[in-house]
Amino acid sequence: MFFDGSLDDPNALSVIDPVLRDIAGWGAQVRRADGAAAEALAALTPGDRPRAVVAGGPDGRLFRAVLESVCPVPFVAWPHSGLPGWAGPLDLVVVVCRDGHGDDEISAVAEARRRGCALLVAAPEGTPLQQAASGRGTTFLPAGSADPTALAVPVLHALHIMGLGPQVEAEPVAAALDDVAKRCGPSIPADANPAKELALAIADDIPVVWGGSVLAARAARRVAEALRSASGRPVLSGEADQLVPILEGAPEPDLFADPFEDGGSAALRPALVILDDGADSPAALAGRARLDAAAESGSVRVQEVRATEGPDIGRFAALLATGRFAAAYLALGLGRPA
Repeated sequence: MFFDGSLDDPNALSVIDPVLRDIAGWGAQVRRADGAAAEALAALTPGDRPRAVVAGGPDGRLFRAVLESVCPVPFVAWPHSGLPGWAGPLDLVVVVCRDGHGDDEISAVAEARRRGCALLVAAPEGTPLQQAASGRGTTFLPAGSADPTALAVPVLHALHIMGLGPQVEAEPVAAALDDVAKRCGPSIPADANPAKELALAIADDIPVVWGGSVLAARAARRVAEALRSASGRPVLSGEADQLVPILEGAPEPDLFADPFEDGGSAALRPALVILDDGADSPAALAGRARLDAAAESGSVRVQEVRATEGPDIGRFAALLATGRFAAAYLALGLGRPA
């Protein structure tokens, strides 16, 4: 049972205050990470173009999502231990580690050093990862934050300076996150708060989350994980072709169902959550059209989260923050840990 009134009740909201403050501070985390890396970034100059870029670790896919379409050389995300067999002295290896102690990340850096690869590493100073990366051919960015999105911004800035990616500045990303914090904060009532609106819209349903661009799709996976943890229910994300059958096969809505009498016995229905980052590629537009048609045929509720202003990584961060705020409000209404 979802308690709607808790979302505008100051006493109830105080329970999740630490979580909300953490999300509201994501913009400050981006600025902090940029400041910590500023000296290293100022010393960077364009060098020889590598044959390929390998981004290791769990955040490699985020870099690929930003860079793959514009990077002038092949870009490979490598979430496994070690490095691809072909990586060598002509290639650049990118490794990011929030605490600087990750075994897989240290292994990847050591392997890159052994093979003579150039390295771009972001990690806290004085950690085993920095020690493993030290040497000629390594660019080290001191980590000023443990937030993965905040850490990604100076790395993307460095890759731009190297001539391998689009221009990425910290302030527009931080400003986008600050804007989400203002619009989705606990003092903003539910009828004017996008995150509270989303929590209310999916309170009794199984969310199906979709993003049309590569970055929006990645945000959809992260938001789905947060909603799954908040609700304790299945939450799905995927390509349009994977989600359409779920929407079309939704159970018939029971107009006479009483949540107080039926409790959890009523059949849960999907609710479609669209993460819109302004992508207007033919594939994204076609996917959205198929999902809208399937939702209409299955009488499925559609809730849209929009972030269409600013740089790509800023829109990604704004979608993610809105979804994370919604997850916190969803957990509160359901009486679950946020």
